[in-house]
Amino acid sequence: MECFKKTSRYLMPFFILLLGIWVYSLYAGVQSSEAADASRVSLPRASTAGAQACNVPLHSDLGLRGKLGQIIAQTPVCTSTCTKGCIDPHAPRGYLGIPGGPKPSPLGGLLWAIWVGWIFSTVGAFGGIMAGVGHITIFGLANFAKSFKKTNPALNKFLTDTIRVSNMFLVGLSALVSTVNYWKMKRIVWPLAIALTIGAVGGAVGIAELTAGKVSLKAYIGYFGLAVFAVAGFMFYGTTERARAKRKAAREAAKRFEEAAKKGDADDGVKVVSFGLTNCVFSFYGVEFRFNPLLAAFGGLVIATIAVFLGIGGGFLLVPFMTDVVKLPMFIVAGTSAFVVLFKMIVGIATYMLLKGVQVWWPLIGTELVGIFIGSMIGPRTQKYIPDIWLKRLFVILAIYVGLRYSSKGFLGKSIVPPY
Repeated sequence: MECFKKTSRYLMPFFILLLGIWVYSLYAGVQSSEAADASRVSLPRASTAGAQACNVPLHSDLGLRGKLGQIIAQTPVCTSTCTKGCIDPHAPRGYLGIPGGPKPSPLGGLLWAIWVGWIFSTVGAFGGIMAGVGHITIFGLANFAKSFKKTNPALNKFLTDTIRVSNMFLVGLSALVSTVNYWKMKRIVWPLAIALTIGAVGGAVGIAELTAGKVSLKAYIGYFGLAVFAVAGFMFYGTTERARAKRKAAREAAKRFEEAAKKGDADDGVKVVSFGLTNCVFSFYGVEFRFNPLLAAFGGLVIATIAVFLGIGGGFLLVPFMTDVVKLPMFIVAGTSAFVVLFKMIVGIATYMLLKGVQVWWPLIGTELVGIFIGSMIGPRTQKYIPDIWLKRLFVILAIYVGLRYSSKGFLGKSIVPPY
């Protein structure tokens, strides 16, 4: 309880700031929608005479700014013979201010974001994946983007990029809150985190530069699911007795931590013994671990390249790297993963938004950030009560479900697990 009070003293002002951002975002979203609706009065209804297909562009940005407005102007206008993959300028404004776009519920966004923040801060992964599940499926953004695949591929890809960046915002905040919490609890291996981050920054910039505006929604969803499903198999192997037998140090450290947590004496955290270019030694509850920082930096580069391409934090790759390659206990993996993901998300967001002109819908993101903060505050305080092996099994179960759903939806066109 005393620890909670101390933490709250520093983070409560941040929570109040987030609440203010949420209120402003909702207000700004309503104002921008009303302004855009008012501007459409001058737009005449498209004539259907001679229009036999979706071949009549809007030739108007509908008051939408930047790259989105330019793409919207090239999108077909809805007519009696063109009802899909088109824009009706007189329809109510929705996502990103686009007429006819979906309007995700603020309450739904808040509740889902709490879950996203909790799962990421608990296992050090799946924040971006769960954020993706919300944006892709629950809030209907994938179907909306998919409708423009043939009529305006540029809009399809732009909306795909907005989903990726929206995921990054949620994961970034959760990583920030989790990093602060785990740092105070002495459960971050900072030399490993720094090595991974150095490699991750290069991968994040490179893949964003190469793929922004070039990935279709169908391909994105398929790769998203395939990557997660592959990791599920790798992590499942890590829960078997054969794999666990090779991780004696991690098991012993986890056992000591669990015993200390039950006694309310979980204060003996990570202690760095030595740190060099090719070898680092540290201890956790008296158990010694070592790793190669150069190998970790290369691992961070590969992981960031895959993660930023998918628009997620990469914890689903960082966690198995740290548990099954570096062989660390889960209790110090989550915080270390959060540290790396935080910097990766900052770089990824900046690259997409500042260099590539990608936008996000602040009325939804503002609400979700509040939920992320709440979930991320709860996660580190509940994690110590969940056994190490069950943290990994929770990871595996989520990975199998998400992987099956999105790989089948992307490559087969239909999910083989609910919701279909």
